[in-house]
Amino acid sequence: MVTSDQSIVRLKHGIMEEVCKLAWRGELDAEHKEAVCYEIIPGPRPTYRCCVYKEREIVRQRVILSCADNLPTNPDSKNVVQVIQPACDDCSIASYSVTDNCRFCLGKACLNSCKFGAIVPGERRMHIDPAKCKECGMCAKECPYQAIVHLVRPCKKACPVGAISYDEYGHCVIDDEKCISCGHCIHSCPFGAIGSKTYLVHIIKAILEGKKVVAMCAPATEGQFGEDISMAAVKSACKKLGFYDMIEVGLGGDMTAAYESAEWSEAKKEGHQMTTSCCPAFINMLRKHFPEQFENNMSSTVSPMCAISRYVKATMGEDTITVFIGPCIAKKSEANDKTVPGNADYAITYGELRAMMRSKGVEFEPVEEAYQESSTFGKHFASSGGVAKAVIECMQERGENTDDIRLMQCAGGADCKKALMLLKSGKLDADFVEGMICDGGCVGGPSKHKAEKEILKARTGLIGKADGRKILENLKNYPMDKFSMYRDGHME
Repeated sequence: MVTSDQSIVRLKHGIMEEVCKLAWRGELDAEHKEAVCYEIIPGPRPTYRCCVYKEREIVRQRVILSCADNLPTNPDSKNVVQVIQPACDDCSIASYSVTDNCRFCLGKACLNSCKFGAIVPGERRMHIDPAKCKECGMCAKECPYQAIVHLVRPCKKACPVGAISYDEYGHCVIDDEKCISCGHCIHSCPFGAIGSKTYLVHIIKAILEGKKVVAMCAPATEGQFGEDISMAAVKSACKKLGFYDMIEVGLGGDMTAAYESAEWSEAKKEGHQMTTSCCPAFINMLRKHFPEQFENNMSSTVSPMCAISRYVKATMGEDTITVFIGPCIAKKSEANDKTVPGNADYAITYGELRAMMRSKGVEFEPVEEAYQESSTFGKHFASSGGVAKAVIECMQERGENTDDIRLMQCAGGADCKKALMLLKSGKLDADFVEGMICDGGCVGGPSKHKAEKEILKARTGLIGKADGRKILENLKNYPMDKFSMYRDGHME
């Protein structure tokens, strides 16, 4: 996939691949880690930055993230998303700037509108002093030539919750108390200055120790690697890599839909509004920015990832290591949330999986055999509207009338925030809110492997080959009485 950050992705995946090679060989000591910096940036001329010394420091910090450790500038952070400060220094500090469209007019509406003395005449145009500018925007509003532009840095623009600010040097600062770990800032930064912790080293260590390590592939997986790479092909590749087994999380979608539909039915009778519980970034938005709605309106059913993790641990042993694989950064924060017992031990992205595969010379290859554990409704959990359709399907399978259900489907941070503000104010004209922070749902997640159009085309063909099993009928094949489907872990 050709993207605006293709060279950055290539660099960070190359670093992860080298770190994985060290992990397989048991050579993750300081000397070998330092050698990676010189292997990636041999010098003597710089490739990306002003000098090889800065480039090597950026690589060093990416190596740290690849080992799931905190960066030196943020040693106590619990956030999976962190700023690589040496890479964050080329964005303009000024938010408002005067362009060449400035006519240096006699009226000087911009200067007269500024109450802070931030605007002064330059040689050929007006000039804004960023040290005095309060970013009120009056100058841009009053300029008759629209010569003053508001420059929003891409990381800040991508953040749906206002968690990004800047220090006195212009470096990006993430407020951990506000951040929902959606990861949108990571791929929005054109300098690759924001990254996330990667748990590949921990997974490789567990495999080398002979532990049962089970991969759990997100419903968004089908279509990510092309129309020839089915879930069966992904399962085969995971086993070659050293995973004990692979389970499709679409089955967890079926499980979540079955239990969440029971909650919806009860809530509908009581006139109680509810939100879904699948998207971890949406849950983080609720918890951090709408705590009352988090307590009162969120479904108590676990996410599909957690459902499959608990199923695996219940059937293969509590000491089984479960690893979620998908396009989502926020799943890493969900896996780290110890308030939900039995959840995935680790979560990695498709790019991280590919780096791990390359480190061991494993490639995806088409296979003949079929593999399906999920209904098509569970598979469509990855798309906006898919969760709600599956939940309503379960209600209909139980013989319930769903004609009068009022549903609000939200895809994207702005939509989700708007819905929750309406819910908070008591003005939400809907019974249920399906919240997904990524546009288009999980398929459009920040760490998707291909362009969304390519993925959707391949998904259509792959999911079209699945049988038409019903959700509740499918779940009769699984020991649903052996594990809890509730966030707090209680059994019915």
